[in-house]
This record gives sequence, structure tokens and C-alpha cells, in this order.
Amino acid sequence: MTVGVVRESFPGERRVALVPGVIPSLKKAGLDIAIEAGAGERAGFLDLAFADKGARMASTREEVFGVADVILYVRTPGANPAHGRADLELLRPAHTIIGFAEPLIAGDMIRALADRGVTTLAMELMPRITRAQSMDALSAMATIAGYKAVLLAASTLPRMFPMLITAAGTIAPARVFVVGAGVAGLQAIASSRRLGAKVEAYDVRPAVKEQVQSLGARFVELPLEAGDAEDRGGYAKAQDESFYRRQREMMARVIALSDVVITTAAVPGKRSPVLVTAEMVAGMAPGSVIVDLAAERGGNCELTRPDESVVADGVTILGPTNLPATVPYHASQMYAKNITTFLLHLMKDGQLRLAEDDEIARETLVTRGGDIVNVRARSALGLEPVAKE
Repeated sequence: MTVGVVRESFPGERRVALVPGVIPSLKKAGLDIAIEAGAGERAGFLDLAFADKGARMASTREEVFGVADVILYVRTPGANPAHGRADLELLRPAHTIIGFAEPLIAGDMIRALADRGVTTLAMELMPRITRAQSMDALSAMATIAGYKAVLLAASTLPRMFPMLITAAGTIAPARVFVVGAGVAGLQAIASSRRLGAKVEAYDVRPAVKEQVQSLGARFVELPLEAGDAEDRGGYAKAQDESFYRRQREMMARVIALSDVVITTAAVPGKRSPVLVTAEMVAGMAPGSVIVDLAAERGGNCELTRPDESVVADGVTILGPTNLPATVPYHASQMYAKNITTFLLHLMKDGQLRLAEDDEIARETLVTRGGDIVNVRARSALGLEPVAKE
């Protein structure tokens, strides 16, 4: 079986699905590897490094599609609306593609992949179970986003993060407020603390309080009943608008006293809840910074514009949508480890086996045999459940 890797075509995407370091483990499993020339250059991995590890270098994209049985992406056509359709013509029913696929929102592209007969597995649907931790690419990329969000804030804020005692006087530490204590939020807390900031954090899930405190931050207690705060996968669940309204009212005071606000509240397949209103932004001190990590889904701040820097009432609002691509070397290393572990998990006797009783395979499988077969994807796209024989 041959595994192919192509150069990512999404604008600004610098990551690559495999790095030279994981090639030996795939070769040991009996797989041949075909890499499009230049696929890893933007991440710092040259063709020679892939070739030295035993990969076959293909001079064109078409050559990779021609020889590969499985094609690994960072962004499959589902997560690449701008240029993904160009790959549709190169895909055939025998192909299996693996990568981020936006299966809960990219209805047209997911249907197009199903119509081509392609088998699609989505990395973002990886179940959050112990067996799948080493395959959880969403968490790996969120770690990078949380780290980079703090660096963006620190470089934009017109003051320093740490408390400093100098001959010119004492400099008070910056106050950072992190909204959402998932993987990205916890990394933002840890990175802010390393830089010496005074950190507070809030999450709708009370269970994360100990994690926040273990990193040296104060957990902001808001007397709100959230009901079912998280789904079985550990992600925060969407709440009704009345809950978000009361939440905004209670957070307003904390936000007004913060120099930096980092928001990370996202709900898979849905628009991000608005947690910071224009009125709350106006209440912050001039020079303050908001980094909205939910910008790709509309943003947690009312004034966020994806991939833009907005200044309102003296406050800078940043809305980055693809921070992992700004650290492509290590992002690619982490992602390659995730997707390699996943691929090897699916391998049986030198072939790809998608067993129905394997939760990892079942939950990530999106299209197969000309149909959309994933339960979550069908529900999100408004399709009837798959009929059971």
C-alpha cells in the first residue's frame, strides 16, 4: 500500500502532514511513501530529508494521486474551500483521505467527496478516549494556538507581562484573563504565567477549576448554572442565549480590569458564542489587547474580524484563524505523530481496515461507499440517520 502526501494548497498553510522522522515507522509497517516535491519546504523539511528516510519524491501532485492508495493532508478538500476542489478531479473511489475535513460544516464538499466514492476520515472527530490520546491532532494544534496567542498579546500590549523591580521603580505585572480552559486555554494560562503575568481564568465547566489552579491562575467563580456543561467527548456544550447574557454581565467587571483577554470558547460545528460585547471592550483600559482564538467560527468578541487587527476604543482585537501554521516546524512534527499513529492503528495485515467495532475508526469515518456515514456529520448537515439493516 502506498501513502501519499501533497503540498498543502490552503492559503497561508505552511504545515505538512508527514515529516521525515516518522517515515521509518511507516516503512517498517510495509508502506511505501510518496511525497510531492516541496511539500515540506515551508515547514523546514527539505526533499532530501524525506528521500534519505526512504520516501519516494514525486515531481507533480498528479503523480502522488496516481500512485497513492491513502493520501494524508493537514487540510483535506473539506477544510480547504478555496482550493480543495482542484483535488476532487484527481480523486478516485479507491482513494482514502485522512486529515482535518470540517465534516460538521462543509456540507457541499463532504457530499462531493461522497459522490466521488472517496473514503474520508476526519482528524477533528477523533474521540477523546485514552486509547486515542496520541492521535488527538485537535488538542495538539490547540496547544500551539494557546502558546502563540500569549506571544501575540505580549508583543501587542504596550506594557510588559512580568513584575519587575528596577532602579526606576516597580513595574506591576500585566493582568491576563483567559476565557475557556480547554487545551488552548490551559496552554495560554501556562504561557502567561511563564512570562510573569497575573492570570485569571473562567470556564463553564466547574470540573476544570483544579487544572486552572494547578497552573498558578485564579479560577473566576461565576454563580451560574450551566446544566450539561460538557459532552461525552469533554468539549464544552453550547448553552442558550439567556445563559450567555448572564455570563457576559458577570464577566464584564473582570474584563474591565484585565490588560489582556484571551478567548478560546468554541463549540464543534457551531458558531462561537459572543462572550465579549462592544460595550465590554469600551470598558477596558486603552492599550488593552483581546486575542480571539474562536475567530474562525465568528469569534467570542463582538468586534472580531477573522485574520484582522481591529482597534476599538483604544483596545486591539486580534482574530487569528490558523496559529499552528505560524509555527509550522513543530506543528508538523506533532501532527505527523498524530496521523501516523492513527494510520498504523487502522492497518491490519498491510491493508487499511475500518472495523465497525473500533470506536476510533467508527467515529472518524465520514464518507464511504458513496455516502456520508458519520452520525454526527449527518445530523449537523441535516441528513436523515443512516438506516440500519
